[in-house]
Amino acid sequence: MGFKVETGMYAARMEEAGEAARHAEGMGYDSINTAETAHDSFLPLVLAAEHTERIGIGTSVAIAFPRSPMVTAMIAWDLQRYSKGRFTLGLGTQVKGHNQRRFSVPWSPPAPRIKEYVESLKAIWESFQTGGKLDYVGQHYSFTLMTPNFNPGPIDWPRPKVHIAAVNEHNARVAGEVCDGIKLHGFNTMKYTKDVILPQVMKGLEKSGRKREDFEVCGGGFLATGKDWAAVERSVGDVKRQLSFYGSTRTYQNVFDHHGWGDTTARLHEMSLQGKWAEMPSVIPDDMVKEFAVCAPYDKVVAEMKARYSGVCDRVGFGAAGRTPEEQEAARQIIKELKA
Repeated sequence: MGFKVETGMYAARMEEAGEAARHAEGMGYDSINTAETAHDSFLPLVLAAEHTERIGIGTSVAIAFPRSPMVTAMIAWDLQRYSKGRFTLGLGTQVKGHNQRRFSVPWSPPAPRIKEYVESLKAIWESFQTGGKLDYVGQHYSFTLMTPNFNPGPIDWPRPKVHIAAVNEHNARVAGEVCDGIKLHGFNTMKYTKDVILPQVMKGLEKSGRKREDFEVCGGGFLATGKDWAAVERSVGDVKRQLSFYGSTRTYQNVFDHHGWGDTTARLHEMSLQGKWAEMPSVIPDDMVKEFAVCAPYDKVVAEMKARYSGVCDRVGFGAAGRTPEEQEAARQIIKELKA
């Protein structure tokens, strides 16, 4: 079997969302995702659902802790109904600084909290679907009130799938225990995934009494591609920019540490405090890029992605721009081959 193939509209504005989703469906993608960076992650998916019929839609990711699970549950329920069962809720915990300083929400160890978040979502959805008593009581979240006036009622599709993003081993174990899948952070290598992430996922699955085939592993790293090697090199520059951004966050240092690159985090973090964002990509050497990214032109990218991700990922991202008809046709063929 091949992969399910995903793309994203990570910088799309509302007025662009419908057409972006329709285009992705026409290209043959299995799903299209939105991120919560400079725009809300849920709103564009209403338009994506309206303008498509087949393609899956999802958040990759919505930031969990600034929203009550009740708020998230209601949004996800409506999107699942409106899309006729095509919605996947991807959640992320974000790092301490963003939770406290950008969202102004309290911080606590994320793994126990996101576990309760997902458990409470399932309890709320069960109440929506059956009309039964809502009774979830945890350390971080408690939900014990649901009157008919506030219950949206049942839907004709299964509850939304829930995936969480994970870089650390604790969140990976939670994903295996209570979620339907894990979204591997782009700031990830296959060595780190195989040595750290997947063993923890398997521990979680074992605890929940499930098997690996009951679970989806999505994504695997960055991608630098194009019609020729010159285009690949230009894409490598963007990968270095992203690696330097994520690498400056001390929460992600464990990935660098696993490869013996721990001092890179301290250097990048200091540069970020000095506002040297434009200079930070120069800290990332080419051999580091090759650990984090598939780097290959269109005619070699399928073989490279299959060699790297087969046996690890069920879903992979392929987000080539395809600005010209020639590039679009090449991307369409790559998607087809990845799915084969």
